[in-house]
Amino acid sequence: MKPEEKEGKPHYGIVNFERRKFPRFSVDLPVEYEKVNSFIPAGRVINISKGGLLIYFPERMEIGQHLKLRLFFSGAGSNVKVIEALVEVVWVEIDGGKELGDYRSGVKFIYITPQNMNCLKTFLINLS
Repeated sequence: MKPEEKEGKPHYGIVNFERRKFPRFSVDLPVEYEKVNSFIPAGRVINISKGGLLIYFPERMEIGQHLKLRLFFSGAGSNVKVIEALVEVVWVEIDGGKELGDYRSGVKFIYITPQNMNCLKTFLINLS
């Protein structure tokens, strides 16, 4: 086969490339979020990474909306840890959860203190 014939031949197959920058870990953690100066203890974090979270909210969020979160999880020795972070909603599930009252949204970290990031990294290391 000539080289020019090989280049023009289409390639077929199944390829699944992971596009996420950070690996995700499945969790079920309580979270509070702030809109209009009051924390609302009603969301659940379903998966987590160093880059962001998948959260079930009791209300529909808007893409681009900024939220202040308080995330609760167990640390070493059963100590409950709380980290705070500023996040941005990057996607929302269209028409998802209306009947259940849960709205899936993906958020990315915009600002998290180095101390809180270290706490998050330690938590993720313990999950792997």
